Amino acid sequence: KYGLFKQSFDENGAQCEDPDDWTMFGDPWSVRRDDLAQLIHMKGLDVWAVPYDMPIIGYQRKSIGTLRLWQCESVNEFDFDAFNDQNYAAACKAKNAAEDITKVLYPNDTLKAGKLMRLRQQYVLVSASLQDMLRAYVAHHGDDLTGFADCLAIQLNDTHPTMAIPELIRLMMNEGYDFNTAFSVAQKTFRYTNHTVMREALECWDLKLMSELSPELVKVVKRIQTKLDRDLKKAKVEDPAAYAIIDADKRVHMASLAVYGSSYTNGVAAIHSQILKDDVFREWYALYPERFNNKTNGITQRRWLGLCNPELTGLLSDTLGTDAFLTDLYALKALKPLIDDALAEKFIEVKAEKKRQLAELILEREGVELPTHFVFDVQVKRLHEYKRQLLNALSILDIYYGLKDGSLTDFPATAFIFGAKSAPGYARAKAVIRFVNHIAEMVNADPETNDRLRVVFVQNYNCSYAEHIIPAADISEQISPAGTEASGTGNMKLMLNGAVTLGTFDGANVEIVQEAGEENNYVFGYSVDDLNALRPHYNPKAIYDYEPRVRRVVDALIDGTFSDNGTGVFTDLHRSLLFGNGWQKPDYYFVLQELLPYIDRKMDALYDYKDIRSFTRKCIVNTASAGKFSSDRTIRQYANEIWHIKELPHHDGIKLW
Repeated sequence: KYGLFKQSFDENGAQCEDPDDWTMFGDPWSVRRDDLAQLIHMKGLDVWAVPYDMPIIGYQRKSIGTLRLWQCESVNEFDFDAFNDQNYAAACKAKNAAEDITKVLYPNDTLKAGKLMRLRQQYVLVSASLQDMLRAYVAHHGDDLTGFADCLAIQLNDTHPTMAIPELIRLMMNEGYDFNTAFSVAQKTFRYTNHTVMREALECWDLKLMSELSPELVKVVKRIQTKLDRDLKKAKVEDPAAYAIIDADKRVHMASLAVYGSSYTNGVAAIHSQILKDDVFREWYALYPERFNNKTNGITQRRWLGLCNPELTGLLSDTLGTDAFLTDLYALKALKPLIDDALAEKFIEVKAEKKRQLAELILEREGVELPTHFVFDVQVKRLHEYKRQLLNALSILDIYYGLKDGSLTDFPATAFIFGAKSAPGYARAKAVIRFVNHIAEMVNADPETNDRLRVVFVQNYNCSYAEHIIPAADISEQISPAGTEASGTGNMKLMLNGAVTLGTFDGANVEIVQEAGEENNYVFGYSVDDLNALRPHYNPKAIYDYEPRVRRVVDALIDGTFSDNGTGVFTDLHRSLLFGNGWQKPDYYFVLQELLPYIDRKMDALYDYKDIRSFTRKCIVNTASAGKFSSDRTIRQYANEIWHIKELPHHDGIKLW
């Protein structure tokens, strides 16, 4: 009901969260379906999951899908006796408890109450969906559920919906099927897409807490663990603990449950899928190599080109003599032999117009003026330490100091544009937002440098804001350390709209550079193997001590250049870089290790912009090389290689699955 959250910044540059009440004026697209409501039983709480159906209208209206959203409502809306006894809070207790479940996506889970809320949210959504699928299956195919997997394929999008595996088994067992039959159907039905290579990000839930959600579900999870133990013994596995769904500390590993309880596991970029095989799920890959595959993510060019950049779409259509790329993005390959100075000039005009539109919007919303002749260097994505917005921020400080002391000359005027939300409970990520905002305030107010350097962190970055930012970008920052970003899709959107990538060999960056050529992008940083070899003896303090430029920008966190208003968040950032803490090593994401090489490569990109035609040719090559990154290709691979569903010709030439 209240989305993720609506982001704003206070007078100290800190992130503030407010509810994003996207239905406050009504929701004309969604149709409430009381006839399809599902009853969800949890320990101490029963709720109705009421579906709202939203039409997803295909390109040129040739197909319409249905997105079914669920809203939790109380089985016992109002306790009149409690109200009559003037116990007003108790009268609405059940109503509030039910509705809380679908109020905010990903509720803060730093405390036990938040963890239980997350479990309830995940469980309600998967149980309601499964009950609805079973209802539809029975209506079309009868009561024999053993054929369920022949008619439905369910894709687990990361570990959040993994409770669907034991829940489907539980629902089938309630209909009289034995455990082994139900497990076999579930395993054939589910497929698992992993979205993180970091083991610490893989969901684990305390078994006792899960029992507070649903003791019946826990019984099924234990049965799955017992079956796994037997399978491992039969396979003569030497270290069964490495595969544990329920470990010795009574924690449920949702990723292990997802891999074991599904028929396929895939990563979302080639390097990511290889890391899953070599590291994250090494043991599972050794046991079930046939289950693992790669499906590189994709984006839809209808939205991320046709809709958000009609000017570039028109230029491409005029140049190619067709807009076939809107349904077959590989058609953009034909652009490559047509790249010349005349096309570059037209491309520059389109980019200038998109910059003008964005600058106007940012001035209106953020109060920051961005001259449109500036280079627009963009980093827009979720705020997380591994995405290294802090690395970008420190590089901007280094540029600022270089401009101030005269060591940096003839610098191309540049605007650095950030957009990101931090999870509400992620204190260090929120500290980075505050830090960037302090840098922006200092830089933008300095008359000695603001004719060459501007910084803005836009508020409430979302897809609608992205539709303005991405077409205006000249440089796309994709700077996570190698081996941490699963794929990325913002990098694809920026590439498609003619931005060069400044990035590491991480996630889909690897494939972007393969498609467009390293000479048309700006790559820096260490490889996955190099970073893994470096980590055991990495000493960021030595870099800090040896490199005065590094020391100067890092110490800006604590030397009085900026104030965190006594919160200590900047001191924590400083300490995390140099000394770490009890649960994480110093500079865990190699910010200081790669800072100077990153700045050097950034300078290469910025100074190359001075030859605007040559730089623009690189941008056009990126656009022309984006064919692989259409979600059409991704979905086709899922359909053919994972879901095993057939493509059917439609009577008017449209192909349906």
